[in-house]
Amino acid sequence: MRASRVNLLNSDLCLFEKSSFISEALILLMAKFFCNFAFLLVAAAVVFIYIQMRLFATQSEYADRLAAAVESENHCTSQMRLLIDQISMQQGRILSLEEEKKRQDTKCEQLMSLVQDLERRGLQRLVDKVPVAAVVIMACNRADYLERTIESVLKYQSSVASRYPLFVSQDGSDASVRSKALSYKMLTYMQHLDYEPVHTERPGELIAYYKIARHYKWALDELFYKHNFSRVIILEDDMEIAPDFFSYFEAAATLLDSDKSIMAVSSWNDNGQKQFVHDPYMLYRSDFFPGLGWMLSRSMWDELSPKWPKAYWDDWMRLKENHGGRQFIRPEVCRTYNFGEHGSSFGQFYKQYLEPIKLNDVQVDWKSMDLSYLTEENYTRHFANIVKNARPVYGVDVVLKAYNIDGDVSILYKDQEDFERIAGQFGIFEEWKDGIPRTAYKGVVVFRFQTPRRVFLVGPDSLKQLGVEHT
Repeated sequence: MRASRVNLLNSDLCLFEKSSFISEALILLMAKFFCNFAFLLVAAAVVFIYIQMRLFATQSEYADRLAAAVESENHCTSQMRLLIDQISMQQGRILSLEEEKKRQDTKCEQLMSLVQDLERRGLQRLVDKVPVAAVVIMACNRADYLERTIESVLKYQSSVASRYPLFVSQDGSDASVRSKALSYKMLTYMQHLDYEPVHTERPGELIAYYKIARHYKWALDELFYKHNFSRVIILEDDMEIAPDFFSYFEAAATLLDSDKSIMAVSSWNDNGQKQFVHDPYMLYRSDFFPGLGWMLSRSMWDELSPKWPKAYWDDWMRLKENHGGRQFIRPEVCRTYNFGEHGSSFGQFYKQYLEPIKLNDVQVDWKSMDLSYLTEENYTRHFANIVKNARPVYGVDVVLKAYNIDGDVSILYKDQEDFERIAGQFGIFEEWKDGIPRTAYKGVVVFRFQTPRRVFLVGPDSLKQLGVEHT
C-alpha cells in the first residue's frame, strides 16, 4: 500500500512535475506570447500614434484649408459685394452718362445747326464776294453824260458792289471826264490812250468808229485777262439802268454759262418803245445782237478778241459768220435807257426809236423766275407754240385788222421789202443786218401793239424753222 502510495506519490509527483513543466512551458509560452504581444502592442501603439499624428496633421491641414477656404469665401463674398457695389455705382454712372450724352447730343445738334447756319451765311458771304460780272462804263468826252450814268448805276449797284465791281474806261485824255470818274471812290478808273493813226477802209468813214472798236477791245482785254473776270457787262456813258438790272443779269448769267448756244445777254429791246411793250417778266431769244447794255463771258471773248474788227464792232457782231447761229437773250421791257442824243452817231434814230423807249420800273424777283424755257432745247418749241396760237391776218390794212382782234395775231411777210413796208405801218424798226430783222428769232419779229396783244411778223421760212405746219 505504501508502495502504492509511493507509486501514487511518485505518480502524483510525476504528474506534478509534468504539470509544473507544462505550467512552466505554458508560462514560458505565455511569457513569450506576452512578449510578442507586448511587441505587437508597442508596434500597434507606434502605428496608432503615427496614424493619429497623420490624422492630426491631415486634420490640421484640412482645418487650415477649410479656414483658408472660409477666408477665401469670405473674401470672395466681400469682393462680390464690392463688385456689386461697383456695378451699382457703374450703372448709376452709366445712367448719368446716358443723360449727359443726351444733353451733349442736344448741344451737338444745336451746335451743328449753328455751324450749318454759319456755313450757309459764310458761304453766302463768300458767294456774295464772288463777282457775277464786272460792269464797265465806256466813256470818251461827255463828262455830264458820264455823271448821269454813274449816278444811275450807283443807285442800284451800291448794295451789290462786291458782286458787280464798277469800272469806267475812258478813251482819250479829256480832262473833265477823267476828273469826273476819279471823283467817285466806288469805282475803278481805266484810261485808254491810243496814239496810233487811224486809217479808214472806205472814204467818208468816221474815225470815231475805229477808235471805239479799239477802245472796246482794249477794255475787254483788260477786264478779262488782266483783272481776270469771268463775265463783263458793257454800258455806255449815256445810259440809265432799271431797278432790277443787276438781278436780271445775275439770273441770265446762269443761262449764259450753261447754254453755249447763247452768245451774249442784252438788257435792250430795239422795239422797246412804250407802245410796243407790256410784260416786264417776258424774255426772248433773238438772232439779232441788241447791244446797249450787254454781258458776255470770258470764253466768248476768247473767241472774239483775236478777230475783233477795226470798226463798227456792233454790226460785226450781227454777221452770221461771227455769231454762228447762236442767239442773244433780250427782255421785252428794256433794262437800260439810252439818253445819248448827242454822240458819235449824231443822234441817228434818237427821236423816233430811242427817246420813246420804256425803261422797266418793276422790281422783278428774277431769282424766283423759271427761265428754263429760254434754253436751246426748250425755246424753239416754246416760241413755236406761241406763234402757232396767234390768229393769222392777211391782206391790206393789217394794222387796223390787228387792232380789232382780241388776242395775238400773226402776219406773214414775203421778203425784206415786204417786212419793211409792214414794219413801217406799225412804226417798229425796219432795219435788217445780214438778212436778219432787228429783234428777230428765226425770222419772226414780235412786239405788243397798243394792248397786251402780241403781233408776230412771220418770215417766209419761219414756220418751217419753228416746226409749225403752215395752215
